[in-house]
Amino acid sequence: MNIKKIVDLSMPITSQTPVYPGDPKPYIEPAATFAQNGYHVSRLVLGSHTGTHVDAPFHFREDGLRIDEVPLTYFLGKGIVIDVTKKNNGEAVTLDDVTAYLPQLEPGMIALFHTGWSQYAGTERYFRHPYVAIDVILAMLERGIRTFFIDALNIDPPDGSSFPAHEAITAANGVIGENFTNFDKIDFANPYIIALPLYLPECDGSPVRAVAVELDSY
Repeated sequence: MNIKKIVDLSMPITSQTPVYPGDPKPYIEPAATFAQNGYHVSRLVLGSHTGTHVDAPFHFREDGLRIDEVPLTYFLGKGIVIDVTKKNNGEAVTLDDVTAYLPQLEPGMIALFHTGWSQYAGTERYFRHPYVAIDVILAMLERGIRTFFIDALNIDPPDGSSFPAHEAITAANGVIGENFTNFDKIDFANPYIIALPLYLPECDGSPVRAVAVELDSY
């Protein structure tokens, strides 16, 4: 098995990284410097959903799996890029938009909703993203999908009025990933997706370094 190409799907974490309204803003500063200490160490202040991240079921369910309890197999596997780039501000991704993809879904695959919204990161428009309608989520859960990634701030409506996708996915002990990038650069079939969380016992989510890998076979 050889790696032919790697696409970084991660958003850089800086003090300018957009966060969901009310979440902690990232803060990074030197804790030790080479000039003063002979080595470099940085102090990181981050929310568990900073930048490109994954949500554990515990994020929305008191009885849900914590991030360290979710099987690691949920964070890596064959991905399918679902092109919904024609959606506009606050518009729903509907069953009609994904009908052609449903027959391709198999248990264990990772659904990648490509809205194209990552291009707006750092602007006000990033907070007016499309979202995935609940009937789409239910149809995919029925087909054995348990991992859902999107290249936007939130898989649910941008007004924060309801969280049906979060509630349905976490009720199935599934995983949500948000703030992904570069789905447009996955220009090969059968991408192998890796988005492993940090080992954070009892936590509700984690930033990830996510990649799509083109392999000669798997």
